[in-house]
Amino acid sequence: MTSPIELTCHPAKPCESVRRVEVQARRTRPDTLELQYVVKGDIARLLIPAESAPRRADKLWQHTCFEAFVAAMATTGYHEFNFSPSTEWAIYRFSAYREGMTALAPTRPPRVSMRRRRDQLTLAASIDLDSLPELRGGGALRLGLSAVIEDTQNSPTYWALAHPPGKPDFHHADGFVLKLPADPE
Repeated sequence: MTSPIELTCHPAKPCESVRRVEVQARRTRPDTLELQYVVKGDIARLLIPAESAPRRADKLWQHTCFEAFVAAMATTGYHEFNFSPSTEWAIYRFSAYREGMTALAPTRPPRVSMRRRRDQLTLAASIDLDSLPELRGGGALRLGLSAVIEDTQNSPTYWALAHPPGKPDFHHADGFVLKLPADPE
């Protein structure tokens, strides 16, 4: 795994309930991407979806959700992965910035697990990239890692490795700042 990388809260909407959000990313095989998100803070003040059976679901980003935007190097197309603490997930393919969105249901869905403690929430996701033609083959990847965290006031906050100017926009290419090399660790 990479060393923990801190996500920053979008400055337009600060969050008093969360002290820190970190993420780690690694490739365990050329076609496997593993992510681990850790939220530290007053977890009781956050709205965390109840755990359910792992399954595909839409609109996960409307509530507490962890996201990964993944693109092969030098391409305009990308994939959006959404992971809910409920263990529900979604995958979308975009041909370019917010264009050509297609919902995907891969033959091997992501594996999502969640652990909750009083002061920490950890979500782990393992993604098989081999069923996604643009991402398979072990080439280098660009990642934009982010989270939507909703508190008990039903107020979402937006966390990312990098925020482009203006309103929160996880799809913007300026957020794809983490580079994963072609070879797994």
